[in-house]
Amino acid sequence: MGFTITLFTLFSIMGYLSTKNSIHYRKKNSFGDLSKVMASPLAPSITIIAPAFNEGLTIVENIRSLMSLRYVNYEIMVVNDGSIDDTLQKMIDAYDLFKIEWEKDPNWRHKPIRGIYKSPHRAFSKLTVIDKENGGKSDALNTGMALSTNRYVGCIDVDCLLLPDALLHVVKAFYQRSEKRVIAVGGVIRVANSCIIEGGQLEEIRLPRSWLARFQLLEYTRSFILGRMAWGRIDSLLIISGAFGFFDREIALAVGAYDTDTVGEDMEIVFKMRRYMHDNKTPYTVEYIPDSLCWTEVPEDLKLFVNQRDRWARGNLETLFKHKDMLFNSKYGRLGLLSYPYWFFYEWLAPLMEFFGFFTVLFFAYVGILNWDFFIAITVTIYLFSVMFSFYAILWEVYSYNEYKKTKDILILMFCALVEPLFFHPIVVWSAVRGNCKKLFRVKAGWGSQVRKGFAQAS
Repeated sequence: MGFTITLFTLFSIMGYLSTKNSIHYRKKNSFGDLSKVMASPLAPSITIIAPAFNEGLTIVENIRSLMSLRYVNYEIMVVNDGSIDDTLQKMIDAYDLFKIEWEKDPNWRHKPIRGIYKSPHRAFSKLTVIDKENGGKSDALNTGMALSTNRYVGCIDVDCLLLPDALLHVVKAFYQRSEKRVIAVGGVIRVANSCIIEGGQLEEIRLPRSWLARFQLLEYTRSFILGRMAWGRIDSLLIISGAFGFFDREIALAVGAYDTDTVGEDMEIVFKMRRYMHDNKTPYTVEYIPDSLCWTEVPEDLKLFVNQRDRWARGNLETLFKHKDMLFNSKYGRLGLLSYPYWFFYEWLAPLMEFFGFFTVLFFAYVGILNWDFFIAITVTIYLFSVMFSFYAILWEVYSYNEYKKTKDILILMFCALVEPLFFHPIVVWSAVRGNCKKLFRVKAGWGSQVRKGFAQAS
C-alpha cells in the first residue's frame, strides 16, 4: 500500500513539474529567431553519427532527410556496421560514393574499418560513409566520435527522420546557458508509423494503423511529454534516447564514450558524463527539448516489441548495477537521492513486484486469505489513476503541440488509455521480467534483429 501511495505521489508531482516546465519552455522560446545566426558558417560544428546495420530498406530516404537539415556547419557520418544486406551498395549507388584514402591509427581501439567513402558531388559533400566490421551499435557510435573533429556529436538511429529545424533547436539548447556547461541535449521521440514521408521529409502526420504502435505512441507521449520533461525541470534527467541524443564530444570522449559491454548504452553514457562532471565539481546541465524534432518507426510485430523491451530491461539493470554506489549517495545531489532511486524502485523493481505480486494474489485467493474488498478497491484505484494520467498526457499534448488534429485520433488514443492496463501493460511487464531473468541468470543475449517495414510514401 505504501509503495502504491508513493507512486501516486511521484506521478502527481511529475505531472505538475512537466506542465510547469512545458509552459516555461514555450514562453522562453516564443521570441527570438536564431535561424539566421545558426545558418552562419561561424555556427558551432556538429557531426551527426548514424549507425546502420541491415538498413537497406530505408537508408537512402533516411540520409536524404539528414541532408535537408537547415544548418550550415554539420556533417553526416553513416557508420555501416558490417551489414550483410545491400545497405552499403545502396548508399554507393544513390550518392555516387567512392573509397578515399585515410590515415590509419595504429592504436585504433574499435573494430577494423574496411573503407571510408565520400561523394565527388557538392550536393553530397556533407556525407561520409564508414564501412567497418560488425561491432554493435556502441562500437559504431564510438567509431564516429573518434573520427569526428567537431565540437558536438549527435548520435541518432539511422531510421529516424529529423525535422529541418532540428539542429537549430539543438544548438540553441547548447548555447542558451551561460552559468553551466551543457554536456548533452535530448528530445522527444515521435512515432512515424503510417505517417507519409516524401523526399526525406515528413509530409503528413497520421495515427499508426497498428494497435501495437498506437499503444507505444501513448506510452511515448506519457514518457516524453510528462516523465522526462519533469526530470528535466529539476535537472535530474538520467537518460537521453539513443534515437536522438547530442553530446559535448570532449566530455563524451573523456568518459570513454559509449560502453560496448551493455545494451543500454544511451542511459549508461549519461550516467558516466554526469558522474564525471560531479567528480570534477564543474557546473553543468543536461538540456531537454520537448519540440517534435525526431520521428522514428516503432515495432509493429509483437515478437520484435518483446525483444526490444527485453533489451531495455537488461540495459537498465546493467547500468544501475555499474553505478550502484550512487543509490542514496548525497555526493551526487538529486541524482543520487531522487533520480537513481526512482529508476531503481520504479523502472527496475516495480515490474518484478507486479509480476510476482500477481501470483501472490492468486495464491492468497486459493488458500482463502485474500481480502477481496480491499483488493478490488486498490485495483480499481490504480486502474483509474493510470487512465487519468494517460488522459492528462494526451490532453496536454493536444494543448501544447497538437500533432494529431482529428477528433477520431484523440478518441482512439483515449480508448488505448482505457484498455492499456489490461492488454499492453502486461506485455511490457512480462518483457521486463524476461530481460531481468536473462541478465540475472547470465543467459547470453544481445541486441537482436531489427526489422524495418519502411515509411509510407506519398502517392
